[in-house]
Formats: sequence, structure tokens, C-alpha cells
Amino acid sequence: MSSPLPATEPPRDCPLCPRLAEFREQQREAHPDWFNAPVPSFGDPEAWLAIAGLAPGLQGANRTGRPFTGDHAGDLLYGTLKKYGLATGEYDARPDDGFALTGAIIVNSVRCVPPQNKPVGAEINSCRQFLAPALDALPRLEIIVALGTIAHASTLRAYGETAGHYKFGHAAEHRIPGGPLLIDSYHCSRYNQNTGRLTDEMFEEVFARAVELHG
Repeated sequence: MSSPLPATEPPRDCPLCPRLAEFREQQREAHPDWFNAPVPSFGDPEAWLAIAGLAPGLQGANRTGRPFTGDHAGDLLYGTLKKYGLATGEYDARPDDGFALTGAIIVNSVRCVPPQNKPVGAEINSCRQFLAPALDALPRLEIIVALGTIAHASTLRAYGETAGHYKFGHAAEHRIPGGPLLIDSYHCSRYNQNTGRLTDEMFEEVFARAVELHG
């Protein structure tokens, strides 16, 4: 599917991270009908809210080509966005389901699927050259919700900040100097949901707060 921010996207065969490029080729051979490429941003180019995710899931976004589409995390994320008026249509875990975001956009910290869903530091740092321009390309951006510590840190570094100066915590709020407000959330992964680290109510409170601040 096309990106709302095409000028900020990596090429389909992006070579910057050798480990991820090799893994991508392995998946193309194993699953030739999957997307198997850097997953583009998804949402509204006039968004006031950006959701900074981690990386595509192997059988989710890497398969479908749309962030959080086709995996357990997407059920909670997209259901929550719909609940707070940030989406239209019905999410059906397919990139052609007609589901759309309004006032919100998803921009992952790492665009290619990593083995075991765990990017390494060099990969996160390399991919920031796509994260930073994507955030800068949003003229109405007010608030960023960072899903997990990696997205929290990479977002701050995209704005030239030292991540260690901003302590991650669920629902913690950080004002980025000269930039948007950053709100942290535990990642909506299946693991975090199944272990109770993140409940639906905890996740919803983050977006309720963002909508409240937006006014």
C-alpha cells in the first residue's frame, strides 16, 4: 500500500542493515506472496498524533505491508484508535479492509522485520534517518505516543535529545524542547497483553489523555 509520506520511506531493497536485509531475503524465498520489504508509515499526513512503534512483526506487518495489521497487537491498537475517534471503517486485519486513520499516523522506529522481533542498536540508529524526516513531515504534529522503550529512545534521539534524560514509564509525559509532547506506553504486544503488563484500560488511558490534551 502507498505511504502517506512517500518522500520519507526507505527503498524496497534498503541495504543499510545487513542482518535485516539477509532476513528479508530469507522471508522472500520462504513466503514469496508476503510483503517482505520496509513497511511504510500508515495514516493521516495531517495527523496531530503520531504513534511510534517498534518494528514490523514477521506474520503481521511484514506479511501484510501495513503496520500492526495481521497480528495480535493490531487488534488492541486499532480498536483503541477507533474508540477515540482516530480511525474510520472496520479493522479486519487486511491492508485492503478500508480501515483508515484520521488525525493519527503510525511511524515505526525500524521499518524492516528483525529476527525474533528484536532489532539491535545499530539497526535502530540506521533507521532513524527515516523516522526523523517522517516526524518532521507532519505539519500538525502535537503529540507522539511511543510504544515501548526502544520507540521512546529513538523518538527522543530523532529530535536530538539524550534519551537517558527522559525516564520511560507507562503514561509518562515528556515535553520535547521545541517539539511535540511525548507520551509513553507499554507496547501493545501479545506478550505484554497476555502477562497483564498492559491491560486494555491502561492502553486506552494513554490515548484518552492524548485526546484530552489535543482538546
